[in-house]
Amino acid sequence: MATTAIVYNHDVQGLHRRINRFIVEAINAASNGVSMVSEADQGRMSTYLTAVKTYVAWVVSQPVLDLPETHPREYALEENPAVPVIENESLLDLIHLFTLARDEMVNGQSGRMASGLIRFDNDRILAIIAKAESFLSDYVAIVTPLDLPESSPMHVLAGQGKKGV
Repeated sequence: MATTAIVYNHDVQGLHRRINRFIVEAINAASNGVSMVSEADQGRMSTYLTAVKTYVAWVVSQPVLDLPETHPREYALEENPAVPVIENESLLDLIHLFTLARDEMVNGQSGRMASGLIRFDNDRILAIIAKAESFLSDYVAIVTPLDLPESSPMHVLAGQGKKGV
């Protein structure tokens, strides 16, 4: 029987939820089936990284809450999206950086606090995001597109995003 992962920190739950959504966006990006990351997808990935940084900055700017009557409260985490092998290695690398950021926060000491991030968890997530931003600007923007006629396609397409509800 699968157990539901939990944290005790509502801010870490918020990071988990947001990062998972950005992972799903990257998995289903229009560029997932080719060797290039389109300008539009590069822009979206950059926006997602900025969103994580901005959320983290907001979290650490808030007071650490004293919640003696409600802590520890368990916050169930939604299931992490399955990450298929996609054709676009650059998007896959970005997805892996997002999963590292998410998992470090969930498994870090901050996940057991009522709110906020300890300095070390803050430094970890910001370092991962900085690496991802550098990857986009210093690698992806320079090398894309790649001409890989002998090795493409390697994988089936990951599929389209969700349809209307």
